[in-house]
Amino acid sequence: MNTGVSLLSRVSASMQRIAPLSLAALDWDNVGILLEAAQPRPDAKKVFLTIDLTTATLNEALSDPSVGVIVAYHPPIFSAWKSLSMGNLKQSLVLKCAAAGVSIYSPHTSLDSCSNGVNDWLASLVGQGSVVPITAASAESAAGQENVGEGRVVQLATPRTLTQIVEGVKGHLGLKHLRVARAPVHVEDQKPVSRIAICAGSGSSVLSKAVDADLYFTGEMGHHDVLAAVAKDVSCILAEHTNTERGYLHKILRQRLQSELDKDGAESPVDVVVSQADCDPISIE
Repeated sequence: MNTGVSLLSRVSASMQRIAPLSLAALDWDNVGILLEAAQPRPDAKKVFLTIDLTTATLNEALSDPSVGVIVAYHPPIFSAWKSLSMGNLKQSLVLKCAAAGVSIYSPHTSLDSCSNGVNDWLASLVGQGSVVPITAASAESAAGQENVGEGRVVQLATPRTLTQIVEGVKGHLGLKHLRVARAPVHVEDQKPVSRIAICAGSGSSVLSKAVDADLYFTGEMGHHDVLAAVAKDVSCILAEHTNTERGYLHKILRQRLQSELDKDGAESPVDVVVSQADCDPISIE
């Protein structure tokens, strides 16, 4: 039995098995252990999952004295800081974590690109078919995982209308509305959709590498990127940035991380919980 391993070390090792950090976009992303509390909470036995570390989600986490590690999908420390002060919102959130003895881990793009990661989950929402990455990871970066890399392309076994796909995505994501840009060939569903390019979050740069797609499915795209896609007869489904990510925490990651921690050989049991305060800041009214 491992008796002296910290909760943060256990979480980091478990997350590395789920989403190897070598799969992250390391040229610009900031992933892994972002904050190691100098004096961890003595009775910490919970891991708190959230898409964003905000004032609301931090208050929720710190209000539970059992929370010892926050797994924030989006890295709260991203660009370089020359100083730390309570006057800066992002810095104040991290400082409050440090003062409370709570550590922070962020998987971000490693969790997008891994096997059974965010993009694979999104691919499962659009229909049955074959799934491959838009840009495959190298064997070294894949760390033993197969069919991994940036984005996903789904080749549907049975073509579907854009309307069918839109209604299915709304149901799976629990959304009443989506932003949809219909290419001329899909305005009245006259041409079925066979090939769908997918990227969680803000997907323009990844989706632009997909070949012969009929549809882009992502969280957000720039206005001119949408115009360019539609001009190529590629329709776009935009669910808003974090709506393409949040459901994964509830439906996949909580159970996967819990399973990894349950079997890691440590004596202390750990509970993985998902934030109830975390939400997309944008609503369509």
